[in-house]
Amino acid sequence: MIFENKPEIGWGIFTIPDLARILNLKYHKVQKVLNEYWDTRFAAQLGSKYSWTDGKSRAVTFHTLVEFYIYYRFKEAGANTKDILKAHQELSERFDTPFPFASSQIINKVGTFGKKIVISLDPEHIMDLNNTRQLKLHFIKSFITKLDFDGNDLASRFWPLGKEKSVVVDPHHQFGQPTIAGSNILTATVFNMYLAKEPVPFIASTFGLNDKSVADAIDFCKNAA
Repeated sequence: MIFENKPEIGWGIFTIPDLARILNLKYHKVQKVLNEYWDTRFAAQLGSKYSWTDGKSRAVTFHTLVEFYIYYRFKEAGANTKDILKAHQELSERFDTPFPFASSQIINKVGTFGKKIVISLDPEHIMDLNNTRQLKLHFIKSFITKLDFDGNDLASRFWPLGKEKSVVVDPHHQFGQPTIAGSNILTATVFNMYLAKEPVPFIASTFGLNDKSVADAIDFCKNAA
């Protein structure tokens, strides 16, 4: 298994504010859950880290960003961390990946049975996580439709507004910061020009984009602000 616990081209670099902005989650909630998820319980169990730090700020890779979203939804439903970690470990060993919650083979099979979260791999292998509240499964189902997966069934790109829009989070471009699909142009760059009162057609012509791509970038930044 390869643990992505250092800055590396193609893995992406995401800080806590990045996670909140890209996943459209509340910053304080992201920070709260990460305090439990980060290099404590998972690191102790797996003998490796899911982030790195310079002593002040912490960052994660793209696969951890995807896994965090699934974990976040499990915790929102009141699932016990011990149960989540147990499932994560078993799935990690079975599928030979440190990122089972970023695998399409697994997250596509998350469902509910009453107040139980179930992962139905096949009729003979059904994992369940006891939780205190109903899992809002539509959040996870919607999240999955916004992901692309590679030949190993691991998430490779995330389309935060959906695949019909032009904004993409691709760890192979700009270290995973949101860009305009098909380019290395940061959505933040487009948005800053918009905030400077530049008209959309002018921004589009400046970067060789169409008006729709510019509008998508502006919408994303507005929603993430």
